Amino acid sequence: MENCNVPLSLIVPGLPHPYLVPEACEAYGRLREGFEAARAKVEQAVTEDGVDLLVLYSTQWPSVLGHQIQGARELTWTHVDPEFHELGSIPYSFAFDTQFAESYAREATQRGLHARVVTYAGFPVDTGTVVARKLLDPEGRLPCVVVSCNMYADRAETLVLGKAAASALRSSGRKAVAVAITGLSYRMLPEVFLPEHAATKERVSLPRDDEWNCKILELLAAGRVEDVSQLARNFHKEARADQKFKALWWLTGLQGGHNHYAGEVLAYASLQGTGAAVVALRESDGVRAGDPEFDEDDVEVFRGERSVLDARS
Repeated sequence: MENCNVPLSLIVPGLPHPYLVPEACEAYGRLREGFEAARAKVEQAVTEDGVDLLVLYSTQWPSVLGHQIQGARELTWTHVDPEFHELGSIPYSFAFDTQFAESYAREATQRGLHARVVTYAGFPVDTGTVVARKLLDPEGRLPCVVVSCNMYADRAETLVLGKAAASALRSSGRKAVAVAITGLSYRMLPEVFLPEHAATKERVSLPRDDEWNCKILELLAAGRVEDVSQLARNFHKEARADQKFKALWWLTGLQGGHNHYAGEVLAYASLQGTGAAVVALRESDGVRAGDPEFDEDDVEVFRGERSVLDARS
């Protein structure tokens, strides 16, 4: 195994419907079942692999200046999604790993990134993090660390952010489940569905979005994670992927940028017109997919944008 510190990684959606209204329609129920299957895999990783930490990257926590890492020891609040408040509220009390957050920030800074730890009381935890924690570790057995999604970071910067997390895990000797909280296609239907109407109105916004989602999931199921990473920009161009699908860049930086995975799609459905999936990935000891054709450097240290599209000499 190339990265034994991350025996399992997950891709999960960040909207609240599978947690708050799974009974509203078949799509939400299917995603809830996918979360429950993923939770069983987390429990298995704790028992069999010695996992003692959740490391999350959430596209629902956007940042503009650098990368924010949650380092408060514990946060207790009641969360209401800013767009889907009619679905209800989610009380939560989460433990965060302050020591690991500091280590993560140091590693990121040493690799040329702007990173800081956020520790103030009453910090508004985002919907994606709340839903993922509630459904993947409902009893709160595992401490976690969550990093923000810089809206302007491109592939190189996001890869390095993932590699900083991998370095922090190696130096600490910790084992973690990596959780990329992200949608697939992210064109929302304009009308907000009330739960009683979701069954008749829920669908992926465009047929081509659905086609692209299915192709991406086909590649992930085949373990071709680096190929998906390389396709992320095209995926965003064609299906308006959630934050350019950069959560995959973070994930490949953290768990390893290759095609040697065993992938399993646990659920796929639409959420308010977006594509949503629950996917589990483990490095594979068996038959491996072909090597990817890399079109960019595998960056270890971020030295700024390279201006490769700048026409000036």
